[in-house]
Amino acid sequence: MGVYSDNYLSEVNMGQKLVIVESPAKAKTIGKYLGKNYIVEASMGHVRDLPKSQLGVDIDNNYNPKYITIRGKGDLLDKLKKEAKKCDEVYLATDPDREGEAISWHLLKALKLEEGKKCRIVFHEITKNAIKNAIKEPREININLVNAQQARRVLDRLVGYEISPILWKKVKWGLSAGRVQSVALKLLCDREREIENFIPKEYWTIECNLKKESDKGNFLVKLWSKNNKKIEISNKEETDSIIKELDGRDFSVKNVKKAVKSKNPLPPFTTSTLQQDAYRKLNFTTKRTMSIAQQLYEGIDIKGYGTIGLITYMRTDSLRISKEAADAAANYISNTFGKEYVPESQREYKGKKNIQDAHEAIRPTHVEISPSIARNSLTDEQFKIYSLIWNRFVACQMSSCKLNTVTIEIENGPYLFKATGSTVVFDGFMKVYEYSTDEEKEDIKLPELTIGEKLSKKSIEGKQHFTQPPARFSEATLVKGLEENGIGRPSTYAPIISTLLERKYIEREKKTLLATELGFIVNDILSQYFKPIVDVEFTAGMEDKLDNIEEGKENWTQIVDEFFSPLKELIDVAEKEVAKVTIEDKVTDIQCDKCGRYMVIKQGRFGQFLACPGYPDCKNTKAIVEEVDAKCPNCGGVIIVKKSKKGRKFYGCKNYPECKFVSWFEPVDEKCSVCNGSMVKKYSKTKGNYLECTNENCKNKINIENAK
Repeated sequence: MGVYSDNYLSEVNMGQKLVIVESPAKAKTIGKYLGKNYIVEASMGHVRDLPKSQLGVDIDNNYNPKYITIRGKGDLLDKLKKEAKKCDEVYLATDPDREGEAISWHLLKALKLEEGKKCRIVFHEITKNAIKNAIKEPREININLVNAQQARRVLDRLVGYEISPILWKKVKWGLSAGRVQSVALKLLCDREREIENFIPKEYWTIECNLKKESDKGNFLVKLWSKNNKKIEISNKEETDSIIKELDGRDFSVKNVKKAVKSKNPLPPFTTSTLQQDAYRKLNFTTKRTMSIAQQLYEGIDIKGYGTIGLITYMRTDSLRISKEAADAAANYISNTFGKEYVPESQREYKGKKNIQDAHEAIRPTHVEISPSIARNSLTDEQFKIYSLIWNRFVACQMSSCKLNTVTIEIENGPYLFKATGSTVVFDGFMKVYEYSTDEEKEDIKLPELTIGEKLSKKSIEGKQHFTQPPARFSEATLVKGLEENGIGRPSTYAPIISTLLERKYIEREKKTLLATELGFIVNDILSQYFKPIVDVEFTAGMEDKLDNIEEGKENWTQIVDEFFSPLKELIDVAEKEVAKVTIEDKVTDIQCDKCGRYMVIKQGRFGQFLACPGYPDCKNTKAIVEEVDAKCPNCGGVIIVKKSKKGRKFYGCKNYPECKFVSWFEPVDEKCSVCNGSMVKKYSKTKGNYLECTNENCKNKINIENAK
């Protein structure tokens, strides 16, 4: 029998009730839980907003916002009004956060529902019990939550509509300045300049391969100190001198330290950590991760269980886990893995201050629905994200991993070498979720040694290194940086990155994000004339003030005025002083086949293209075609890089449609040494870059270094 096979919330001889949620998927799931007396409709997100054609904020009248019905929502609102009139009760069941509260408030206004009526229901997971309890406990709209969201919306509108026109006039039409996105852009620009200005510093390390007489294998030790002081070697001459000293003396064991180390599980996912893990492990963008998590939250038809929301609300910065969920996890772990995998006391995790602790961490709603049980009901992407969430949650409630660790100190005169190693004696939480620290990555297998034991040297080597500049941000590390600096909130991380990419302020280069020329120009203008907008501490402080509004400690219009009054003065100065910036088009070596001029790269709504600089006399344009250094395996034609409708890169023959060769992976000219089939270039974290045969019956793999 499935979890939801019993009659749910049956109502007898009662009038109809209307429940309004945001999305059709959510409506469909909830509709299956409720009885025949309930009508569940979707608002399709926001129904009212500030007008796009004007500022929409009355600055002289206490920043009063002018809300209008969003274009295209008129018919939907008329339908909802008719349904509301027919029903005895209307429940507003939008998402359990500020934005969800604001959507419910706008619905209340648009549908002309009674002010102060208990019509708001909140749940953090779409399950039988959660919906049942929410229906029993309706409350009034929380106006503090609404005002916090209203303040954010008004602040963002004032920044966007007051500063953006300056960028249009001085740089390029269509640009925008955002209150939070501008800080993220500054982080990226500052990092790029750090990299440009970085001066590498040379340093050397010394490694020695030693051997125990009774042991066949060698083990590696690294030079650590001299005369009990950490050693720093800056050049080859110093390195050679030390190696010469070491050659004349014996190596002996000074100390052997053994210990049992406990390694604790990571806490459950928040929005930020889920986005980071999905990017690192699955190469999913933040936008893609949140879209898939939304599907899991709103409901999936799981065979044997019916339609169910598989995870709790996915926009959260809380690490809290309900007692009910922790108990269910403990029972599951004990029954599946054994009692020894359940810790003596349930684990609790504390988050940072100012988190929305009314929420929980992201977790599965029913721990007994493991990824393997749900597999056949999920798409590949849903399965991957659900597996991450399920494994992380179960692991966070499991026993610690136990490690036997050993640190060996080897002396040679005044010099001290060290080596560390560890072995797992009890896997604990790592049975379902593994992670390693930087120290553990350096662990090596060490022999049993005793203090004073002499060791023979097999080889000794000095290695040259150079200090590295800070790494460019990836989506994962940018999200981490935003969270650590208090910039934005869980619902904003993905939109921030998407907006910067859409505005062409940043671009992706492999797995990193870097600022474009346009991004630098915009950042430099904002940094010079609007310092508060790009100041990390100022923006983080504004997030704290929005939290205070939510808690009823601050007046939202006063906070907006404190922000905008000084900003208005900066706008007046910038309008007079910002110089006109001309962005030169990049000239290529491709000649226009109509007039002979060298074509330039232009940016259009669908991406970059080639255009003749002689416009309007010559209006010739061409698509930018990236060719691959390989011939088409079907016809011998040129292979070019293309993009799918969803923006995914693939490879196809230039002779299309005559030749229909396509591949998701880059073809190479080398033939398979086993079956003479075509090869493509692939990458994995374990293998690095390698070639693989496209023949399904072969799949021969070759390391790139071994390719011809």
